[in-house]
Amino acid sequence: MGQAGLSPSARWIRWAAFLLVALLGLLLRLPHLDARPMHTDEAVNAYIVGQLLAGQKYTYDAVDRHGPALAALALPLARLQGARTFSDLTESQLRLAPVLAGTATILLFGAAAEIFGFVPCVIAALLFAGAPLAVYYDRYFIHESLFAALTFGLILSGWNACTRRSAKLAALSAACAALMLACKETAVLHFAALAAAALLYWLWNLRSKSLRDVWKPRALLSAVLVFLLLSVALFTWFGTNWNALAALAPAASNFAARAGGEGHAHPFWYYVQLLGGGRSGALICVVACIGLLLAVRKREASPLALLAYYAVFIFILYSAIPYKTPWLALNFWLPITLLAGLAAASLWRVPVKRPAVRVMLRSACLAVAGVAAVLIAYDARQRVFLDPAGEGNPYAYAHTSEDLLGLPTELAQMAHQDGLASPRIAVIAADPWPLPWYLRQYAQVGYWQPGRVVGQADFYITSTDAANQYADQLKNFHADFFGERPGVLVLLWSLATQ
Repeated sequence: MGQAGLSPSARWIRWAAFLLVALLGLLLRLPHLDARPMHTDEAVNAYIVGQLLAGQKYTYDAVDRHGPALAALALPLARLQGARTFSDLTESQLRLAPVLAGTATILLFGAAAEIFGFVPCVIAALLFAGAPLAVYYDRYFIHESLFAALTFGLILSGWNACTRRSAKLAALSAACAALMLACKETAVLHFAALAAAALLYWLWNLRSKSLRDVWKPRALLSAVLVFLLLSVALFTWFGTNWNALAALAPAASNFAARAGGEGHAHPFWYYVQLLGGGRSGALICVVACIGLLLAVRKREASPLALLAYYAVFIFILYSAIPYKTPWLALNFWLPITLLAGLAAASLWRVPVKRPAVRVMLRSACLAVAGVAAVLIAYDARQRVFLDPAGEGNPYAYAHTSEDLLGLPTELAQMAHQDGLASPRIAVIAADPWPLPWYLRQYAQVGYWQPGRVVGQADFYITSTDAANQYADQLKNFHADFFGERPGVLVLLWSLATQ
């Protein structure tokens, strides 16, 4: 029974359930946000927010950065928490943005209950609230959490726009799509997957209906206008940088080049291994596969069938592209949770005539649910809180080593010993990130590519290969080694007399 047919009191009870689950998710995501080192991608996003705090215009970079949506969310949150400059920013301030986005996704399951059913959505919300993959990346200052929330918003508003033939809902779905694109260019993959799923759904489940039964011309026009206007507003940073539109032109070619791997190529089954790993992954994936089969087994108009088609298409698209990183798996977790919720609800409601057999079946379901909850809690504790940056954690991909946290501490101690209130620091490395984040408190920091002429400095920080190129300049300096990320070292050079 959908929420539209409920009494006001019953509707409030339902929403109260989702509010409690969202509160649980928020409480799991908030603690110790500053405990894990900043990943390189987080540091880059933090630097963008720092530039905006300094009054600079947002500049879209189609080569090495994504769209402005994350910065647009993080900027006011940082200001509300008292940040005025890049040096004021903290890990907790920045990571609050994905925490809130993930919590909003959990709340959206309440809106989805009218479409997919109350019980499947409650189970899905619980899985999203507590599962290690979602909790881990909802504490990561990257675009994925916001992107997942907007994808869910597009699915829900798009379905309602079609079923109700509403121009307002069509405009809302277009706004979600524009914000998705402003998060990441990979939004086009989701648009393609949703379009393919909608086509298959229409051919298989709605053959008796024409497209006029789904979309009004006015609704389509409003959607196109909202998508274009909002996209232009965001990418030009509300009209302050119109060059961003020209920068969008090479985005497709850059995206195609990156899809080839660029050092992050993994086999087709990478996401299967990732999602099925840990103590709980395989169990949840098996239950979700049962839900997938249940969703497509009948040729009837069901939103769960559309969701199942989308899940298959988006999984195939991401798996076929050689470029893979673990946070992209958050795109699959949304349909996985809903399909798992469908399977669990269906198994609970299996019609059994004998009371004794029914009791045994439901007892087995409760036992499996209890085991799943324990395994999920174990995985979340291990991967999110106990070992968030360890090399054995599959979510900590090319992650900054905790050893690097000692570099700014040692640098501050040596500068204090030498009486240097504002030391000159020269960083020489082909890829200096995330060092700009950890050196943000210093005013005199310069960054050079190896091979360039570097002036005199009080301290040098170099990559191992750059150190050999500057042997003469560094001959009177002593080096301390720090692990930057797995297999990568940086050297902090100070005068040997220190």
